[in-house]
Amino acid sequence: MARITELLRAGPTFSFEFFPPRTDAEQARLEQTIRDLEPLRPAYVSVTYRGGRSSRERTTAVVLNLLHTTPITPMPHLTCVEHTRAELVEIVTGFQSEGLENLLALGGDPVEQPEVTAELQYASELVDLARSAGVGAIGVAAHPAGHPRSPDLASDRRRLADKLRRADFAITQFFFKVEEYCRLRDELAALGVHRPVIPGIMPVESLQSMRRMSELSGYAVPSDVVARIEAAGEEPEAVRRAGIDLACELCRRLLAEGAPGLHFYTLNRSSATREIHRALGLPASGAG
Repeated sequence: MARITELLRAGPTFSFEFFPPRTDAEQARLEQTIRDLEPLRPAYVSVTYRGGRSSRERTTAVVLNLLHTTPITPMPHLTCVEHTRAELVEIVTGFQSEGLENLLALGGDPVEQPEVTAELQYASELVDLARSAGVGAIGVAAHPAGHPRSPDLASDRRRLADKLRRADFAITQFFFKVEEYCRLRDELAALGVHRPVIPGIMPVESLQSMRRMSELSGYAVPSDVVARIEAAGEEPEAVRRAGIDLACELCRRLLAEGAPGLHFYTLNRSSATREIHRALGLPASGAG
């Protein structure tokens, strides 16, 4: 299986994220989305993880299905939340036993009533654990506007730089301004960190989804972006088209700035990702 570090060295990557389904309807939609997106030959895909045994089982099921039934390289997410150190070692070694060589290491959001007390608090600790277990390529999350729980941007950057020195690459939270990405990259470089930082792209498909994304992530969507989407009017397809056009413009500028790839948050839907891929004229990048 290809390591994402190797794929990044070969040139810009095109990839996307799935989340594990919770119902039969969600399972059917995910299966259709995978069929729709597989012909684009993504370099890799990531599969999210919320923490706890049930999420562990769902994430593992999606990852193994991708591994055994498609040519796509899957990368599981893993969080510190609701796991002891021994459980995290068990999960990581289980992934390795299946031939998985890529991992996205995350701290995870706090849980009100966790099943167990987590022994690791930070993603950097999970990176160290995965590295000691021999994981081939380890990614972490980055927030262009700063993590919502960081006291200020300077401390956020210092913590991210420390985390990224231990890891191999980062994937960002979604954002809408190329300047935010460039600032993040340049501030990491000023701290001596030059690892690949892959932009995360979330196409806006409705006003409701844009507001919901902002609430969940703690990221304030820039006012001019909100105004541009609102100017599309009330017709859903017009709003969706405005969001896709916005994403295409952002992607073009990011690639022109030398971004090492594009990672799309699909929400388990394929149409926006396929339209952007076609509009950008992106080549199939996977090694299927």
